[in-house]
Amino acid sequence: MSETGSSKNKLGFWTSTSLVIGNMIGGGIFLMPSALAAYGGISLLGWIFSALGAFFMARVFSNLSKLLPNISGGPYAYTKRGFGDFMGFLVAWGYWISIWCSNAAITVSLVSALSTFFPELNGNPIASSVTGLCAIWLLTWVNTKGVVASGKMQLVTTVLKIIPLLAVSVVGIFFIQAGHFTPFNISGESNFSAITATAAMTLFAYLGLECATIPAGDVENPEKTIPRATIVGTLIATFIYMLGTVSIIGIIPAADLQKSVTPFADAAATLWGNHARYWISAGVAIAGFGALNGWILIQGQIPNAIANDKLFPAVFAKKNNKGVPAAGILISSVLVSLLMMMNYTKGLVSQFKALILLSTLCSLVPYLFSMAAYMIVKTEKTELNKTGWVSSIIIGFLGFAFAFWAIAGAGQEIVYKGFLLLLAGVPFYIWIRYSKKDKNDN
Repeated sequence: MSETGSSKNKLGFWTSTSLVIGNMIGGGIFLMPSALAAYGGISLLGWIFSALGAFFMARVFSNLSKLLPNISGGPYAYTKRGFGDFMGFLVAWGYWISIWCSNAAITVSLVSALSTFFPELNGNPIASSVTGLCAIWLLTWVNTKGVVASGKMQLVTTVLKIIPLLAVSVVGIFFIQAGHFTPFNISGESNFSAITATAAMTLFAYLGLECATIPAGDVENPEKTIPRATIVGTLIATFIYMLGTVSIIGIIPAADLQKSVTPFADAAATLWGNHARYWISAGVAIAGFGALNGWILIQGQIPNAIANDKLFPAVFAKKNNKGVPAAGILISSVLVSLLMMMNYTKGLVSQFKALILLSTLCSLVPYLFSMAAYMIVKTEKTELNKTGWVSSIIIGFLGFAFAFWAIAGAGQEIVYKGFLLLLAGVPFYIWIRYSKKDKNDN
């Protein structure tokens, strides 16, 4: 796939789209069927609600990239534009935390895929931690070599990960057993509670839909490339998610699915024999590897954008001779490594579920404020009687309402812990502003 019209050191349409798809299709989809198995067929309604919400939010981010082109930082930059420095900082702080959690969860799913080839990884925390650390730091090194190098790897891994996913999803449709979808709700909770909980969980698989907006300064023709990449990437991922989940639930009984740490490989074994586990698991490992690559790229961009606005330590604003915020990438990778190792005392699926919910919460807050900021910016930049103004505001409101609803679905404990993490950023912000004021006074 050639990047027609893109300059040598910029991301074109295909690499930007692969950043969106690659960052979404990582650990989420591959362990998600196991995490959802406790709810039964009703989890498919959670997927539908999260898909609709993701579409509205993708439209908002797409429109924001047109209203505010060439502005790097994604949700942080948009919130700052709409609500000022303080809210912009808190959104960036929460988003940065969500990246640590996402990368730790993706690393866990990568290790679980490799356990098909190396069974000692399943249940051996030391071997699993070392393997995860090797993946994190190899890709950290790659991402310090420049955004184009990261983009090329993202494009290749995205193509490679889609092939096995589609193979299982498409062929699996012909092997679905309707009985696996009944009883429709096996969670013991009300239908509304089950749908709300599964929608919050499945939304994790959509985290990353905004990724093309974050390195806007490194994207060729951003006012056209970013909106197209955001919408196309979200639609492709949605198709793969829905088809794959229906196939997996239809092939593997719920009781077995809840215990599986490699649901796609198990489904492939049912379809083609035990040998199929290996090439499906290889695809899953490539998917996790590619997603980790994309998020490591992003984990340096967010603190860099805040630091450039003097709202974060200056070390994060520094770039190496490749134009990469290497310090931000390195510091973030240290935090990701610690989070992964601290949590490697639980089973893979239970650990994954806790990480994705915390990550989802910390991402939903930036989404919430980005939706609200869009309505503010749109109102400021558009005449009230101009055609399309009302529909734009409706889309922004629907995206806002979904993000708010999904936060409630994350559960009381996750919301409590998530907001404590966000509030922990307040004294940090005060210290930075006080230090900045001190220097100005001097």
